[in-house]
Amino acid sequence: MKTRFTWLFDLDNTLHNASPHIFPHINRSMTAYISEHLRLSHEEAGALRAHYWRSYGATLLGLLRHHDTDPRHFLWHTHQFPDLARMMVSEVGLRHALRRLHGRKILFSNGPAHYAEAVLELLNIGDLFDAVYSVERVRFQSKPQAGGFRHLLQREGLVARRCVMVEDSLPNLRAAKKLGMKTVWITRDTRQPACVDAKTSSVLKLPALATKLGIRM
Repeated sequence: MKTRFTWLFDLDNTLHNASPHIFPHINRSMTAYISEHLRLSHEEAGALRAHYWRSYGATLLGLLRHHDTDPRHFLWHTHQFPDLARMMVSEVGLRHALRRLHGRKILFSNGPAHYAEAVLELLNIGDLFDAVYSVERVRFQSKPQAGGFRHLLQREGLVARRCVMVEDSLPNLRAAKKLGMKTVWITRDTRQPACVDAKTSSVLKLPALATKLGIRM
């Protein structure tokens, strides 16, 4: 018997391709911020940013744990874009594919609200989401921390086993799987980790995966 599920979507490199332009810009902005506020050289700041990202899954988590950084100040200044629309890389048919997915849809992003909402608007899919959980809304408990997931589930009255997490990040999928969620990995990787229930190269193919996941369409 197929069950209606709630779809939880990551944003960057899941609903759009942030790698060509957006991620490099954010990385440069974070490195400059760390260099200025921690008084490090550009090279030291870049190495620290990368170290925190590898260690915690998000640079912000390392800055919060070790430097008492103001998270709102950090996120605001590192997510400013000269022309976000021109930096976007997305697939034609995204809106149609998402509309074919039955059940609630919630965005769960490690990015700040002003950025997440701007991207959704540019993708013309903001109205398809029942809720947007940016990192501020989960009290800066960035994925893959379990606390952020639990906060979202509690606020929305959701049961983990009736949720599908759609992500490009394996650590985030592992966290979702431990809570009991179904998981979809957006990737071209040939591996099939135990924490992944299904994988696809594009969110456009999600409707075709629904039957495999036991999701009512």
